[in-house]
Amino acid sequence: MNITSINLFPSFKIKNYSVFAPKNGILGAVILCITACSVHKNQVTEKQKPNIIFIMSDDHAYQAISAYDNKLMQTPNIDRIAHEGMIFTNASVTNSICSPSRAVILTGKHSHLNGKIDNLSKFDTSNVTFPQLLQKAGYQTAMFGKLHFGNNPKGFDEFMILPDQGDYYNPEFITKKGDTIITGYVTDITTDLTLNWLEKGRDKTKPFLLMYLHKAPHRPWLPKEKYYKEFTKKTFPLPETLFDDYSTRSSAAKSAEMNILKDMLLTYDNKLEGSILDSLGINERRLNTGLNRMTKAERQAWDAVYGPINEEFLKNYPKMSPKELTVWKYQRYMQDYLATIASVDENVGRLLDYLDDKKLSENTVVVYTSDQGFYLGEHGWFDKRFMYNESFRTPLLIKWPNKIAPGTTEDEMVQNLDFAQTFLEIAGVKAPNDMQGKSLVPLLLGKKEKWDRDAIYYHYYEYPAEHAVKRHYGIATKKYKLIHFYYDIDAWELYDREKDPNELHNVYDDPAYKDIAEMMKTKLQELRVKYKDSEILDNYYIQLYKKKKVTKTADHSLISE
Repeated sequence: MNITSINLFPSFKIKNYSVFAPKNGILGAVILCITACSVHKNQVTEKQKPNIIFIMSDDHAYQAISAYDNKLMQTPNIDRIAHEGMIFTNASVTNSICSPSRAVILTGKHSHLNGKIDNLSKFDTSNVTFPQLLQKAGYQTAMFGKLHFGNNPKGFDEFMILPDQGDYYNPEFITKKGDTIITGYVTDITTDLTLNWLEKGRDKTKPFLLMYLHKAPHRPWLPKEKYYKEFTKKTFPLPETLFDDYSTRSSAAKSAEMNILKDMLLTYDNKLEGSILDSLGINERRLNTGLNRMTKAERQAWDAVYGPINEEFLKNYPKMSPKELTVWKYQRYMQDYLATIASVDENVGRLLDYLDDKKLSENTVVVYTSDQGFYLGEHGWFDKRFMYNESFRTPLLIKWPNKIAPGTTEDEMVQNLDFAQTFLEIAGVKAPNDMQGKSLVPLLLGKKEKWDRDAIYYHYYEYPAEHAVKRHYGIATKKYKLIHFYYDIDAWELYDREKDPNELHNVYDDPAYKDIAEMMKTKLQELRVKYKDSEILDNYYIQLYKKKKVTKTADHSLISE
């Protein structure tokens, strides 16, 4: 493997270039005319089709974006996209786990058709993706950041991507020219690469598709020094369902292994030194956080902040009740998770400022989203996977100057399944007939009368595996949600989304909801047929999964996240 080391400074700034013409004479007039004509030609060419910038973070909960909810933190730069465009309050995913979500986005097909049902299987590169179609239609295409497929991306003129999960500090990148290690913090580096391409790599005569994909805030949440010094001093409000007892739900909620008290790791997640656990006689899995990638100076700065946290825990742990330990772990979780998002927000601001400064904003569609939602202590959990709201919903903010009315809120039910067809329509490219989403363009243009979806479909497959979330599929409307857990159980759950937004009360067996349950079952079966999913496919993927003989491992690169 060819690995080199590159220095990219986080303070990287693009220079501003100006064209100067002589003040007097014919030569000055000719140069000025040529320059003006050249600029005009580029501007006309660029305006023929909109540029598209797709910004996606990994595991960014909508609860951690202040445009949705400002209780936890402020995200002024991400919020700018909502203020200048549209915020979706009912956006969701089809399968709440990293790689499958990305496969759905690229192909416009549900997991059971694109074949990427979980994080462990390879992405089938025979799938046609929307970047390939845009590239064929004359778009220049580039991708920087986290893809998480293990495959080099098709349909991109330029890319630099993280292998698998990637690392927060001094990360390795996969490029067309070989692998390279870049010194610095991953969120800054991903932005540096993006801005450098916009300034020096793009063909200004072509429209472009740019996929700007952040690792953060994915586990294990290693913040940048600037932000961990700030956020480790903060205390955050507790979720009202932090101590949920799952009393009305099936065994699926009770048996999941993502409880903050029981399953969040003190070393890997809460950043305690292993020696602290050894001295307390605590036995748990020890995973590589990536702290070993830090330079000596970076590690010294880290230890200066986290060392006292370790010592305080050592002193207090023997007298902590389970409830107190849950609260302590929650606060440590929030401090690191939200600090990584602060870096994302800062860098989104860098990109938006560049677009404004270079006069690119007017003809550029900017999308901000996450590959799924995430639990920030709701129901006592971290992670995702379930069809319950916090992991099922995903943030979605889109701005398109002169097309989307600024400050618009949209509550229609949209999914990551819809992105491919949306981008193709924006570019004037016909979508393949086998894509299963719906273009969001009518909603973006305020033409809601052309939107006719009233229910969406979800299917999660990765069980048995890390976090032990049962296989399930389901349907959601604005009013109700019906979930069917299968494989090693057969359980149904129904929620009244209007009366029970926290999804605490499963009313599937409530006589008052008998007719609604039957109605939702009928609609669910109709969607299964519409999207070409079936019990036959369920069994096929179960058998395929069993043949993999998947086992847990201490090597984090093989753990399904």
